[in-house]
Amino acid sequence: MEELYTLEREVGRGSYGVVFEGHMAKTGQRVAIKRLPCSNPECIELYLQELWAMRATAKNHANVIALHSCLLQTGPRSLKPLKPGKLPPRLVESVLKGTIVGAAQSQERNDAQRGTNSVSRLQDRTNTVQAKHPLQYKTKSNACDSTTPQRPQHRARKRPAQTEEEQPGPLRCLALWLVMEYCDGGDLNQYLLSRPPDSQRNHSVVRQLCSALAFLHSLGITHRDLKPDNVLVCVTPRGPVVKVADFGLSKMSEGLLDGDLTRQHFSSTCGSDFYMAPEVWGGLIYSAQADIFSLGVMFWAVLERITFLEEGAPQEQLGAYVCKGRSGWLMPLGEALWENADLQLCIPMKFKRAPPLPPPPGPAMCALLLDMLASNPDARPPADQLEARVRSALEEDSR
Repeated sequence: MEELYTLEREVGRGSYGVVFEGHMAKTGQRVAIKRLPCSNPECIELYLQELWAMRATAKNHANVIALHSCLLQTGPRSLKPLKPGKLPPRLVESVLKGTIVGAAQSQERNDAQRGTNSVSRLQDRTNTVQAKHPLQYKTKSNACDSTTPQRPQHRARKRPAQTEEEQPGPLRCLALWLVMEYCDGGDLNQYLLSRPPDSQRNHSVVRQLCSALAFLHSLGITHRDLKPDNVLVCVTPRGPVVKVADFGLSKMSEGLLDGDLTRQHFSSTCGSDFYMAPEVWGGLIYSAQADIFSLGVMFWAVLERITFLEEGAPQEQLGAYVCKGRSGWLMPLGEALWENADLQLCIPMKFKRAPPLPPPPGPAMCALLLDMLASNPDARPPADQLEARVRSALEEDSR
């Protein structure tokens, strides 16, 4: 393999894996390198979904995170590149069988010995590649709890010795490494909340997210976990460029009738509480229109700078909600609308404004937000119409 990556520092850690800042040794280009340990069939299935979706988007849209390459870790510090359009047979087999497939159960190792002559190594300055520092994970369930979905528990394991590099010894775990473009502005929460309110910046973010979702839906990709944490920001002289990321819960649909993604339906309850659509909250069959609801929550929060503190989280998050009771208990919009489909949302939410709050969205944008947040999915605008409607609403309100 021609490229050699250097890990500089850890920049993010989640319930799936860890992300590092790194560089391409030959060009010096800064990249983000995401390590996904493949220790559990449920984890592996999500990783392969993310990889497949990112390959489909390739580098074709400025507002979707770009994947440079994918590597499969075959030893403690040994990597091999995955060919475009291919998935590792051993990992696919693990998903299908529901158990980790050992080397003796898979032909992939033999194929790799015959067909792979080059090995890539990461120059690791963080020591996190070593198996003596396993990541800790939470338990995953299909139903969402009061926070974000829980992830599978990491379980270290010994792999049968097959090559000189993989003799019995310390516990080692195969992993996927995704090499992606680096975003220096952090996630959307970090970027917007660390700066004074700016209407022009907010409008730019909203328009870019519309464009990204229209692109994803045109490819048959339903994201299913849109939220500010999963939107990264690149800082440029012309302003922020936002990038939709984290496709672990996404679903790809092919061969849809008339290209209508709303005809493809899903049943798994997944997502993050404050951004889930009411039909997802209710455990109903849902479509890509659930993404429109999630985007509506984000837009409302961005335009009005609405924040909340999730239980156990020390930092503010952008998100809209419904206040319940005298204690001001916060209920996610989707949950509130599932309980009462006729609930009237008050947009704008904050009537008394003083610095640093931004000015409220105008009547046209408020009407569009209500459409995006409709309890009936069919009443929400499809993604391919949303960008034009946002542009029109912003222009109308600026007059």
